[in-house]
Amino acid sequence: MITIKKIKHFGVFVMSALVLGISCSDEFLEVAPAGSLADAQLGTKDGIEGLLIGTYSALNGVFGNRFEGPNHWVTGSIMGGEANKGTDAGDYSTINPIQRYETDPTSGDLNNLWRGRYEGIARANRVLATVTANPDALTAADAARITGEARMLRGHFYFDLQKHFGNIPVFDETLPAEEVVLVPNSGTAWAQIEADFQYAYDNLPEVTDAGRVNKWAAAAYMGKAKLFQGKFSEAITWFDDTIANGVTSNGLKYALLDDYAQIYNAENDNHAESVMDVESANNTGSVQNANAFDDLNYPYNTGPDGPGNCCGFFQPSISMGNSFRTQANGLPLLDGSYNDPANEVNNSFFHVIVNGNDESTFVPDAGPLDPRIDHSIGRKSIPYLDWIPHPGSAWIRSFPYAGPYSPKKYIYYKSQENTFTDGSSWTRGYATMNYTIIRYADVLLMAAEAEVEAGSLAKALDYVNQVRRRAGLSEHWVKNEDGTDAANYNISEYTAADFASQDAARTAVRFERKLELSGEGHRFFDLVRWGVAAEELNEYLAYEAQYLVTKFGGASFTAGKNELYPIPQAQRDIQGSDILAQNPGYN
Repeated sequence: MITIKKIKHFGVFVMSALVLGISCSDEFLEVAPAGSLADAQLGTKDGIEGLLIGTYSALNGVFGNRFEGPNHWVTGSIMGGEANKGTDAGDYSTINPIQRYETDPTSGDLNNLWRGRYEGIARANRVLATVTANPDALTAADAARITGEARMLRGHFYFDLQKHFGNIPVFDETLPAEEVVLVPNSGTAWAQIEADFQYAYDNLPEVTDAGRVNKWAAAAYMGKAKLFQGKFSEAITWFDDTIANGVTSNGLKYALLDDYAQIYNAENDNHAESVMDVESANNTGSVQNANAFDDLNYPYNTGPDGPGNCCGFFQPSISMGNSFRTQANGLPLLDGSYNDPANEVNNSFFHVIVNGNDESTFVPDAGPLDPRIDHSIGRKSIPYLDWIPHPGSAWIRSFPYAGPYSPKKYIYYKSQENTFTDGSSWTRGYATMNYTIIRYADVLLMAAEAEVEAGSLAKALDYVNQVRRRAGLSEHWVKNEDGTDAANYNISEYTAADFASQDAARTAVRFERKLELSGEGHRFFDLVRWGVAAEELNEYLAYEAQYLVTKFGGASFTAGKNELYPIPQAQRDIQGSDILAQNPGYN
């Protein structure tokens, strides 16, 4: 057997032999560099299309680390209080300070996030520069489309950096490569983001190939960019256009799927709710073309009875589970009382760890619950897709450390083993469901938020109720084997009286985003842009620390600091601290 060490030694031997075999001739210097393509190869239609595909591939990560993925399971969901880093304290320990809001500029994970996004920007810029340098290689229509796709992707990468780090270096394809390191982070990227999305909207087709961005993805993303800046009236214009006219890249009119679970089913990829997706595939020769960013997040040690068989790194928080509690009237507890002892969702952690009972005697919560809880969270004794009912602690790596729940979104079905998964690597967790960056329910709820801030409460009510109406379709609730509901599901729509004031409507819209989009990486960034991150997250930490003492004891969120991530020190070392200023609180 050839070990890694032997391979390294073999490589040294080969390099030595090559060096010793060189004659006095300097002809060897004329060999073209390997691993790169000449400009003549790239300056063709096929070459430019290849560069564009390379830019799309950056959506899924470039350097093989999990912080490059698009779903932000750490920086958006864990940091947003809707999940925690499961497993145990010693495994992937670099996430521990992040979830405790104690990360520092030396974090390699955040450096990887920064590096991956700027690689995507660099690839987009290479496409744009190559189009400009080769005016005869493309028709006018192809040039406009390719430029639109590249600028849309560049806008996405800049948006992602903006929401993580705040002020960032911004440059386009006209800047020489050697000058990039001289660009300071002296402002935001919003002007560049808006310009990129505008160009994409003006030049992209409505219908193209599945997996490619289209005109309506640009419109929805522009609305999101306007919303993040507090430009509510402008955001409404873009959302109105998207809702009225938008279609998917493969030509489906944007719509909510009747069955909430089908949003996260690989067999239903590129559905009517998909606004912008990251495509996945299996059996391509590399598991990196599957959903490589979620491979750690499946329930732990499932064996043949569950998906992945590894590794339990992403577990919905106890507080998130409680958030699905409803009142008798089917509405959520908007006053925050869902974490009060009388309203907590009974779970196996309380039963076993807190109360010291035998797990086999656990009975699931009988109180009223939003039905989306069992599409979003794996709970003991509740059917887990088409696998066995969730067994509780058997699928949790460290029950006392991480709590009782498993993720349920973006998990493959038993019937999809080796057809919608890539089983060629160390874990079965490489599935092929696309990851959705923006989906239609997200658009409706962003539009509702903008309408609330603009004072159009009736329109906001309609958008929120569209989302809740879909959740209320009882034929799609999680069922037991005998066809009965798996829990006491109870959900209703809001009335005009519930939206009688702007404050009441705002609270309802924001909470609906929490329920509808749980575990999808949005929550932290929502809390930050709403200006409530410190209040919400310190309450979350205080609650979770009652139970997960080792994980959260003594942790706190610092206002004025933790809203942004630190500028990676590795990047400041490259560019200089005089060029890359550190974010407040991290010096």
